[in-house]
Amino acid sequence: MDLHSVDSVVMPRNRADLAGLSGADGLMAGGTWLMSEPQMHLQRLIDLRGLRWPDLTIAQEGLDIGATCTIDTLQSTAYPGDWVATAVFRQAARALLASYKIWKSATVGGNICLGFPVGSMISMLSALDAELLVWKADGSDVRCTVPHFVTGNSTTVLDEGDVLRSVRIPASNLRQPTVLRKVALSPLGRSGAVVVGRRTPDGVVISVTAATDRPYVVVTDSLDPEAVAAQVDSAVPAGAYYSDAHGAADWRHQVTGVLTRDVVAHLAGL
Repeated sequence: MDLHSVDSVVMPRNRADLAGLSGADGLMAGGTWLMSEPQMHLQRLIDLRGLRWPDLTIAQEGLDIGATCTIDTLQSTAYPGDWVATAVFRQAARALLASYKIWKSATVGGNICLGFPVGSMISMLSALDAELLVWKADGSDVRCTVPHFVTGNSTTVLDEGDVLRSVRIPASNLRQPTVLRKVALSPLGRSGAVVVGRRTPDGVVISVTAATDRPYVVVTDSLDPEAVAAQVDSAVPAGAYYSDAHGAADWRHQVTGVLTRDVVAHLAGL
């Protein structure tokens, strides 16, 4: 889509070039959502690709993902053999209502910053206990988890001028089996509920998204599907489930329990 209100595109080269960003500036990486609808409030685009952040940094401590890393790069890269949780990267990519062509442009950071309930990068990174690095407009750095970052449907902790720089996943978490389950009203429809589970030495971590207005994470020492589903049901407020064209709140609530039981049963069998 042509963005008729935009009269300039800036290619920053370093952090100093990001100073003075305003509400009339649109931060762009892949641009797949930015170009999908009118953005009449924007006068300038800031193309973050000019910063040349590394897509992926694989180290003993874990995986650093640059915010401008594309979803295709994330899901197609070869990782250490014992990082079994990286299988969920492709599962999360497939959970998006998008073609492989979008994978090659859409970015991990963009998916997170939109804060949409159906953002599957949000789903899997919540379950992996990823840490986000935010460059604040005042020059300071802030680190936070994904459930802290996404505060509601399309809302995040980002203030004007803030930029998501990267995502870090600890190696210990990447060595733990992880599985994603989703449901939609139609075979190729937008997700109505997404549940991601990660088996830990002490039990499981469950992430609930898409069905709720923001991510919810439950940590439990149980491997009993019914018990974990009950804990998730208690932990997620009833008002967090919402209704739209892709599913009613009560349906989302019920299928979240079904998916949770399936995820825990799968992980318990490993």
